[in-house]
Parts: sequence; structure tokens; C-alpha cells
Amino acid sequence: MNHTASSSAAAGDGLPPVERRWAALAVLLGIALSNLSTAVVNIALPDMARSLAASDAATVWVVNGYQLAAVVCLLPVAAMVEALGLKRLFATGLTVFTLASLVCAVAPDLSTLVAARVLQGAGGAFLSVAGVALVRMIYPRHLIGAGMAWLAMAVAVPAALGPTFAALVLAVAPWPWLFLINVPLGVAALLLLRTVPGSVRTRHRFDVPGTLLNALAFGLLVVGVGTLGSGDTGLAVAEILVGLVCFALLFAQQRRHPSPMLPFDLLRMPVFSLAVLTSSCSYTAQILAYVSLPFLFERVLQMTPVQSGLLITPWPLTTAIAAQLAGRLVVRYPAAVLSSVGLATMAAGLLLMVFLPADPAYWQIAWRMAVCGVGFGLFQTPNNAAMMTTAPASRSGAASGMNAVARFAGWTLGSALVTLLFGLGGEHGPALCLTVGATFAAAGAVASAARRWRELRAAA
Repeated sequence: MNHTASSSAAAGDGLPPVERRWAALAVLLGIALSNLSTAVVNIALPDMARSLAASDAATVWVVNGYQLAAVVCLLPVAAMVEALGLKRLFATGLTVFTLASLVCAVAPDLSTLVAARVLQGAGGAFLSVAGVALVRMIYPRHLIGAGMAWLAMAVAVPAALGPTFAALVLAVAPWPWLFLINVPLGVAALLLLRTVPGSVRTRHRFDVPGTLLNALAFGLLVVGVGTLGSGDTGLAVAEILVGLVCFALLFAQQRRHPSPMLPFDLLRMPVFSLAVLTSSCSYTAQILAYVSLPFLFERVLQMTPVQSGLLITPWPLTTAIAAQLAGRLVVRYPAAVLSSVGLATMAAGLLLMVFLPADPAYWQIAWRMAVCGVGFGLFQTPNNAAMMTTAPASRSGAASGMNAVARFAGWTLGSALVTLLFGLGGEHGPALCLTVGATFAAAGAVASAARRWRELRAAA
């Protein structure tokens, strides 16, 4: 990478077109790999349980271990941006993720597999934090919307193709191949990463107490919500209370720290903090639907897993299309307005799923899923673009970290809420999850509308 390109990127003008394409390909491939790895695992859990002689409940930790590791690592990783630099941070995450994928593929037992998935989750946290900030660095400011739209596709397309891809692989090969495919693609992304310019690094002292409090706070709160659904109310309440105490201690410790993991300077900006809240609400709604819908299709509507996978596909596919459209619209219309419209549309789609006919035709399900996907796509690109451009360029790493925290916190909270709502709702659990998901989406729409009100008030 030449000095001119590096200087241009550092100044916030992005890279020249040819270098931009190769750099974007490296970043988007890394992001797509981490999302594909998440999307393909669920369908393989029964095969993993059989081949490793493990219980179904224990095997679920192949999913939970990844999510918990990712959400616990996000803030500490975001705080390391200035010390490592975006390129080195992304390369570290990609290396850890690729090596962990290899260990997953050769794991002889469930304990090894879960440990490798935890490492994968940590690598995914590095990729999520650095990836969004690198997109801002790669693309010039006037093309940020387009860059965020491609980023949304790197998330949505693997989610759409993941179940089908997994089914095709499992039809001809054992489940380790779902992880093994990451290795050559990860190496290719690392080679392409050479086209990404480096960034200035500063000295940074690792915050050990803050990192431990962060891990305890997120871990105990999420595990506690999940325990609540299993029926052990006393243990669940204890876990949640201790988690909340750890959050309070973390907040107090960070307020005194000279280089806090929590970006208080950004969170004091109402537009930024409301964008974070909007994102958390939306991703909680998304995972509530994604996890509960297969149960609705297979347990309530008596469909096969293949039919279930095909009926879920319209959501991520229309998200990818709508995200591209939103990338163009965000140049002309306020991001807060587009996000509000998108989340209101998503909430309506989720409620329409709740009130499906008793014996629905495939098309009656598919168009409702498409409504949810369009709404989510209209929200995602503008909200991400607003979050990254509201923060100063020098704080891109911290802004990207909060973007990832909002996403993973929403996903992890949503997954835990599914356990709770299934325990409370019994056979009506899927419908209850969709209703709560619609409520979260509506709350996100309100938060985004409040952001627009603050913008108009500040301009007056």
C-alpha cells in the first residue's frame, strides 16, 4: 500500500477505487465468514450430539459459547484499537477465527469443540469491532452508505444461505466440514488484507479489572435470563442480581479510569446513544424471531426442517436487497427517519406472523417474512452509517465497538429471552417470542424517532 493511499485513508477520504475494492473484499470476506459460521451451526447440532456422544442440552453450548465469548470480548477489544491499530486488530481476529475453525473441525469431544467455539467467538469479536471501522476508513465519506450496505450484505447473505449451505454439506460430508471450509477462505482474506493501510498506534495499558467486571456483568446477566427459563428461579435471580452489581461496579470503575473501555465521550452524544439503543432493540427482535420461527414451522405447523429453512430465507434475502436500497436513500433522507420506518415495518411483519391462518399456504408465510426482511434492511444500513459518521474519525474504533456491542448484546439477550418465553408460553412460546420481538422492534422505531427529534432540536 503506497503512502498516498495511506494518508488519504487516514484523512477520512477513503482509498482509491481499485485499492478500495480489494481492501473491501478482504474485510467483507472476514465478516461474512464469521456470520456464516454462526448460521450453519444450528442445523448441525443433532449430528454433533450423536457423533460426540453428548446430550442435546450440552451441545447447545456450541452456539452459546460463541455468543457469550463474543459479547464478553467486545468492549475490551474496542479499547485495544488505539494500541493495535484497525488492520492489526482485524488480522488478529481473522487468524484466531481461522485457527479455531481448524480446531473445531478436528475436535475429538464436545469440551474441545466448545472451547474452540469460544475462541471463534473471541475472533468474531475482533472482526466485528475492526470490520465496521475499516469500512469507514476504506470508503470516502460520500460513499459510506454504500460501504455500510455491502457490510449489511456480508451479514445478511450468509444468514440466508447458511442453513441451505449446511444442509448441502451435511448431505455429502460430516459436520466438521462446516468448520473446515473456513480455513482456506480465512487464509485468502488474510492475504487480501495486505491491501488495507495500517493506522497509527498509541500506547495503551490493558484494563484487567475492567475486563473481568465486563465478563462477569455480561456473562451472569445473560446466563441468568437463560436460567430463568429453565425453572430454577432462585439461581436465576441470584445470577441476574450479581450481574447487575457487576455492571454498576464496571460503570463506577470506568468513570475513574484514564482510558475507559466504555466510550463515555460518544455515549454523551444523544444521537449516538439513541442509535446504539435502536440497534440493540432491533437485534433483540431479530434473534427472537430467528430462533423461534423454526419451532413455529416444525412443531406447530408440522413442516420439515427443509421447508422451515426455505421459508426463513425470504427474510435475509430481502434484507440484503433493502440494505442496498437504503444505502442510496441515506444520502437523500435522514438516517433516523429511514430507521424508524424500517423498524415499524419489521414490527408489523412480526405481528402479521403471529396472526397467521391456522393452515397457511407457503406464500402467506413468505410475504410476511419478506416484510420483516425489508424492514430490517431499511433500518440496518442507515443506522450503522449514522453511528459511524456521528463519531469523530479518530474514534472510529470506539464507535465500531459500540456498534458490535449493540448487535451482540441484542442477539445474546434475545436468545436468552427465547428460553424464558418458551418456558412461560409452552406451545404458544413461538407466538409469544414473535410478539415480544415486535415490541422490541417498535421500541427501536421510537428510539430512532427520538434521535430525529434531537437532531431537529439541535439544528433549530
